[in-house]
This record gives sequence, C-alpha cells and structure tokens, in this order.
Amino acid sequence: MARALITESASVQLDDVRIIRALQIAPRASFASIAAALGLTEGAVNRRYRRLRADGVIRVAGVVNPGSLGQSRWLVRLRCRPGSVAAIADALAKRDDVNWVALSAAGCEVTCATQSRTREQREDLLGQRLPRTAAVIDINAFAMLRQFLGGRGHYWSALQGTLSPEEEASLGSGGPPFTESPVVTREPLHLTPEDEKMLDALAADGRASLVDLATAAGLTPGRVSRRLDALLQHRVVHIDVEIAAAALGYHARANLWLRVHPSAVKSAGRALAQEPEIAFAAAISGPWNLHAVAHCRDLDELFEFTSDRIGSLAGLQSMEVSPVLKHVKQAGTRLSDDRLVEPSHARARR
Repeated sequence: MARALITESASVQLDDVRIIRALQIAPRASFASIAAALGLTEGAVNRRYRRLRADGVIRVAGVVNPGSLGQSRWLVRLRCRPGSVAAIADALAKRDDVNWVALSAAGCEVTCATQSRTREQREDLLGQRLPRTAAVIDINAFAMLRQFLGGRGHYWSALQGTLSPEEEASLGSGGPPFTESPVVTREPLHLTPEDEKMLDALAADGRASLVDLATAAGLTPGRVSRRLDALLQHRVVHIDVEIAAAALGYHARANLWLRVHPSAVKSAGRALAQEPEIAFAAAISGPWNLHAVAHCRDLDELFEFTSDRIGSLAGLQSMEVSPVLKHVKQAGTRLSDDRLVEPSHARARR
C-alpha cells in the first residue's frame, strides 16, 4: 500500500526520501549505484545523505540480533512513581542491552526492549536491577515468541511507492527485508573476536567500507566480505536504516497491545506486518499475545487506523492503544527532540 509522504519541513525534500528508500533496499550500495538508479549525480547523493545524517533524520547501522546467538528477547513495561520516569528511561537508554525505550501513559510508564547478549546480562537487568529500583512501582516483562516484522522491515511498507519498480530493481538488494522468523534460533552462531570487532565497526557505521571493516577486525577485505555475508545470511546482524519518524511527518506513535484468540495469533501477526503504519510486530507471552508499534501522522490518523483496520482483525478480542509521549531510544540509537543522535564512537569515525 503506497502512501504519499508529507515531510516535516522543507529541509527534507522528495529526493531525500527517495535516497532513504534506496538505502532501505540496498543499505550498503555505493553512492554511485544509488545515483545511477535515481537519475541523480553521485555528488548530490553524497551531500544529501551526509546532511540527512548530520540532521538526525537517518542513521545506517549494523544491529546485532541476540536471537541468532541463542538469547531470548523481552519487552518490559515499567510503571514508575511521578517525577522519576525520565531518569529511569535515561538510565535504561544508556545500557547496550536495551535497544528501544519510550515514555507513555502520561509520563508514568516506560516501555523498553532488551537485546541481552548473554543470559547473565538479561537476568541482571530483569531479575536484579529493575526490581530493586525504588522508583519502579510495577514491572511486567513479556518474552518475544515470534517476530512478524522488524529489523530491515522497519518502515519498508510506509515508503513503498517512493521509487518505481524499475528504480528499485536497478538497486539490486542488500539482502531480503525482514520476514517472519523464530526469535531464538535453534543453532546459535558463535562469534569470534574478529567478528565482534567488525560488528562494533558496523554499529558505528553500517556503510563502513570493507577496507575499514578489515582494519577494525584485523583481517583482509576478502575475508571480511565473506564473513559479513555469512553473518547477514544467518541474521546475526542486519544493516538498519533508522529513521526519525517526525522528520517525515509521523507525529503520532503508539504501542499496540492486542489480545487475540490463540488460533488467530499467526494470521493477525502476519496481517499487522502488511500494514504501512506498523514498524514492528511480534507475538509475546502474557495477557496480551501480540505487540505492535504504529507510526501515524497525527492522533486522528491513529484513531482511524486502529479502529478501522486493526479493529477489524479476525480473532481480535481486545486492544490497548498506548500513545508514545517521547522516544528516548530506537534500534540502539538515542533520540533528542525527535532526531537521531549518533553515538560518540560513530561521530569519531565520520
């Protein structure tokens, strides 16, 4: 379903959005390849990309999937005492094993997602640190059971139609967008010290050259290329094009907590993954068996979307719409005034 894009300001032009779409399709494509596909000059693509990055509109980064390393992922809802929520959200956002943090429920609730690389790291956060925080009134943690949309699927549908089929085909692909998959693989991959160094470099810049990755990992460019292909193929890492939603005119964001009949969880999750407004969807444990993140232009569009299209899902029994007051962190990147803030180690590499 294609949607006409209305950007937040004149600083984000149509060609900027076309470049963002091209990066979603092939996030590591050269500026020359993108320019040829879009009918622009290589210099123009380079300048526009660097301005979008400097303005906090987009960020390309390698994001590790802990499920491919054998670790489960969790969503956590924290109900906090008045006046304490900002400090708790900031503390969570500083942790490497928390990759998504948002404030909702009139500023009294924090929702976060964990990406712990080890069981000990996860147990320390969920079993020790959060329960001992006096400002936390209540904790609800939900294990992700099946992911229907996420990773490279983020905003894939919302920007569909920005480029012609011919333009998209000419870009090739940086690998398939996210498709439904188990959250935790049955055959976890073991990372070598060289892998870890390469992944650190990709976290700083998902478009880092093979030469730069080889230097970081202490390998040859050829070996880095082969290893990166293997890690991408096994979904240990994906190259994420993170977008500041507000910059493209999406101001109403919400967590959707759905309870559907058990026999309809798969079909409802797959239906959610097809909706342009949905950036993430997963089956979870607990009283709500589906969780999704929706991005709409305003509250009226959010109302129409949730009442008409989500409300008509087969098997839906109840739904909670929890508008996000503030995004603190998304896909591992901090936000400030609705713009992405590159980590200091990423800025040092620019």
